[in-house]
Amino acid sequence: MLDVVFAKPALPKAGGLLLLVAEDEPQAGLWAEADAATGGAIARAIAVAGFKGGKGQTLSLIAPGAGLSHLALVGLGKRAEITPLGAAEAGGRGLALLTQAETLALAAPGLAPDLLAEAAHGAVLRGYRFDRYRTREKPEDKPKLARLSVLAEGPEKVKTAYAPLEALAEGVFFTRDLVSEPANVLTPAEFADRVEKLGELGLKIEVFEPKALAKLGFGALLGVAQGSANEPRVVAISWHGSGARKKDQKPLAFIGKGVTFDTGGISIKPAAGMEDMKWDMAGAGTVAGLMATLARRKAKVDAIGLLGLVENMPSGTAQRPGDVVTSHSGQTIEVINTDAEGRLVLADLMSWCQEEFSPRLMIDLATLTGAIIVGLGHEHAGLFANDDELANRLLEAGRMSGDKLWRMPLAEAYDRLIKSHIADMKNVGGRPAGAITAAQFLQRFVRNGTPWAHLDIAGMAWSEKDSPLAAKGASGFGVRLLDRLVARFYEG
Repeated sequence: MLDVVFAKPALPKAGGLLLLVAEDEPQAGLWAEADAATGGAIARAIAVAGFKGGKGQTLSLIAPGAGLSHLALVGLGKRAEITPLGAAEAGGRGLALLTQAETLALAAPGLAPDLLAEAAHGAVLRGYRFDRYRTREKPEDKPKLARLSVLAEGPEKVKTAYAPLEALAEGVFFTRDLVSEPANVLTPAEFADRVEKLGELGLKIEVFEPKALAKLGFGALLGVAQGSANEPRVVAISWHGSGARKKDQKPLAFIGKGVTFDTGGISIKPAAGMEDMKWDMAGAGTVAGLMATLARRKAKVDAIGLLGLVENMPSGTAQRPGDVVTSHSGQTIEVINTDAEGRLVLADLMSWCQEEFSPRLMIDLATLTGAIIVGLGHEHAGLFANDDELANRLLEAGRMSGDKLWRMPLAEAYDRLIKSHIADMKNVGGRPAGAITAAQFLQRFVRNGTPWAHLDIAGMAWSEKDSPLAAKGASGFGVRLLDRLVARFYEG
């Protein structure tokens, strides 16, 4: 992660300079100083390019003079309309233009300390790169940037505002690292081992192996795992930050699907694109990153994170289409399609979560269906909920964080599609409304009116194109969303 420091405004003698500017405002402060020092190079470039500081507008110069190797301007739009997300995206856009600078100074004349901290946060997020397995990369292709200096009249105020955002970036990066790993490295056991190391942050970590899971009655999850040589794990991550007596706590519960590789099992997927299924564990990755964030920033909330970690493989021991399994809740499931495995994993986790932790609410995250991508593309994750207040809070947190959600319906007519003739339910309802019937399946494991939301993040966990806050690859979707939800509505 970029080393971020804070200082008073001063024109750097070398490296890069990133200026965030509001729309149609006159040159002032460091902007005017840099223009003078470069012999008017900035003003000339602005005139030629027609740069006015509109939201998302960019302008970059190489070797503009005054010892600077790079300089970039990014528009913030109208000053009265600048949001935290807008500031973060401006910082990310600028960073993407300046990765070949060895050092970078970031300035935004007149921007409030909290918004400048968000801009630095966006730059840090955009600077993430997973290069663990690149051994022959040319030096000129490697980013050189290692240090970001944030320049402000009140640097201490910006530093204070940035502290929780630094914790959030660490959580996002933990998630991106997990999602980026190949499946031959990130087995269920390895995933659990990495999460156990988060105990040094003050989190309580419990890992459950197959014998313990069988004793607990996790028949649906174990059915998914039985075809793989890599044994499953369930990880429970607890954070107690509210200060309330533990016996009085009703934690927020976050539950993640962690299929470290999904072949589809006996209902095997087509070969083309199957390599993408290494990130079928992104829901669990998001929950792990969120819990790390809450611990790092000492969030004043009680929370539990549950990860269901399995590998879905075809073999002589694999689950067959037509098998019937008994879930933790006691409900029986006819497995029509072994590629609809994530809902089986979540079903046991949700049932056990309510029995063991009596949560205030449950939110599950899963790369659950291709159907949600057909419906929403790669712009929104699907939101399903049994509680309007929780749904509205998630939608607001999504707008604030940039992790966008779109609410989808739940209804009895869809529920009837998963009726089985030989068991309590079947795990698929056919091609129509595939994302909805998957959510209806999960809703059957919600008890006693517990507020619950399901986020189908299949279209959002991995991106094939760059965005202001993430380069192509693992997005870390959901960590910023859920951290904002907790901070906005449930802390204190």
